[in-house]
Amino acid sequence: MQSPTLIRLGAVLAGLAVIAGAFGAHGLQERVEPDQLDNWSTGTDYMIYHALALILCGIIAARGYRCGLAGWCFMLGAIIFSGTLFAMVLGGPSWLGAITPIGGVLLVLGWGALAFARRTPQN
Repeated sequence: MQSPTLIRLGAVLAGLAVIAGAFGAHGLQERVEPDQLDNWSTGTDYMIYHALALILCGIIAARGYRCGLAGWCFMLGAIIFSGTLFAMVLGGPSWLGAITPIGGVLLVLGWGALAFARRTPQN
């Protein structure tokens, strides 16, 4: 992924995290159990952290580093991790809990890929 794409995706993901956080604080507080609200909060936290990581990837990519793999891992990991938590809080099947760790693994892989991002060779 190129720098502007990473930054745009990060910004969209951050906006979605803010919307999800507001919905959790104002729309779910009296409708779900406290542990479910905690799960929702965890989903929003991880989504915003990894939205910022995507933006960071875009900034680093603009400086000539290859961050595409990290970006894909952050994007897919945040969607899977947070998305499954959100779905379960909203009444989705409990087997989604078995999918949530896949998102977490992708997030960890993203940080590893970012740690080892190489600079693009200059021609």
